[in-house]
Amino acid sequence: MGSTITEKILAAHCGKKVVEAGEFIEPKVDIALSNDVTGPLAIKEFRKSGVKKVFDKNKIALVMDHFTPNKDILSAEHVKFVREFAKEQKIKHYYEGGNVGVEHALLPEKGIVVPGDVIIGADSHTCTYGALGAFSTGVGSTDVAAAMATGKVWFKVPQSIKFVLTGKLNKWVSGKDIILYIIGLIGVDGALYQAMEFTGPLCKKLTMADRFTIANMAIEAGGKSGIFTPDEITEKYIAKRAQRKYKFYTSDKDAKYHKTLEIDCSKIYPQVSLPFLPSNTKAAKDVKKTYIDQVVIGSCTNGRIEDLRVAAAIIKKGKKVNPNVRTLIIPATPDVFSQALAEGLMKIFMDAGCIISAPTCGPCLGGHMGILAAGERCVATTNRNFTGRMGHTKSEVILSNPAVAAASAIKGYIATPDEI
Repeated sequence: MGSTITEKILAAHCGKKVVEAGEFIEPKVDIALSNDVTGPLAIKEFRKSGVKKVFDKNKIALVMDHFTPNKDILSAEHVKFVREFAKEQKIKHYYEGGNVGVEHALLPEKGIVVPGDVIIGADSHTCTYGALGAFSTGVGSTDVAAAMATGKVWFKVPQSIKFVLTGKLNKWVSGKDIILYIIGLIGVDGALYQAMEFTGPLCKKLTMADRFTIANMAIEAGGKSGIFTPDEITEKYIAKRAQRKYKFYTSDKDAKYHKTLEIDCSKIYPQVSLPFLPSNTKAAKDVKKTYIDQVVIGSCTNGRIEDLRVAAAIIKKGKKVNPNVRTLIIPATPDVFSQALAEGLMKIFMDAGCIISAPTCGPCLGGHMGILAAGERCVATTNRNFTGRMGHTKSEVILSNPAVAAASAIKGYIATPDEI
């Protein structure tokens, strides 16, 4: 019996020829990640261990992205605490202030994470890096603390579900729509503690931006990880960025899967996830006129340059966003911000009446830069729409791709780009 791509990566990091689903393992970690929310706890637990030095100062990433720039005294204290630890331990990958970006966009962009890696992060959307053909998963802060001390992590090898993506994408459909459709199909626990492996002829045509978006939201289906087989598109993306050597793994033809699902993506139209679960999906065109108060275009899910280009093209066509809709544009990294400036996208957003933010997670987790009041409703390109996710427990978040978000900002209600 052959092995899946996930099993091969994990076996290599355990020094074994083979590992099997259900087996408990202790693989070596290539990158251990934490941020301004989870970092302080991880550091405190690391201190309790009695270990004086981290296992490798080059294999730890600390990204101060959730409340940046510091929104209050507590967030400032958190950052100060992590900063002092990073200086003490001489951590190479420490990001704050003008260098900070949303972690799950920043690390691939900087080439800190590469194909074939085992990556853990004290943030649930660490599964994003599976887009590169790495095993990447979110863990607790105490797990990160243990990894900082030992260079290893302990968990169970997940079973794999194979998603075979076929068909041709319809107009305005992106990776966000594919993953929302899949989550709607299988539910928020449909891939519980399993590796969601995306394959099939359509995958070879998906951009890296689409792949990052799909892998990013594997956790919203309960997945332990999401992963793509690396190919020429991966190579083109990573070759100019990688800070380390990398390796492409592929699944064997006779690998064992928990189940296989074929998704005909030609049947998918721009999706929205209505409150209060990512699985509460519908085609945007089938949603009755639903007025909104805010739009957020950004986050680790859809804050890349490709996302801003799509949004800008639609907003430029509509000229102005609706005066009743606060429209926030949040580039995921400084490089994305710089590129958007160079391409004239920021002028389009500003002329249309949008609010432009420095890179931050901000409103996605109800942190700052766009908190909702009771009764307010937001269309967002973020990844979660749980009760109170973006502010008041009586507010609502509707998830969408950047095209639907931009169209909705112009119309003042959930709209499709074809309405502009």
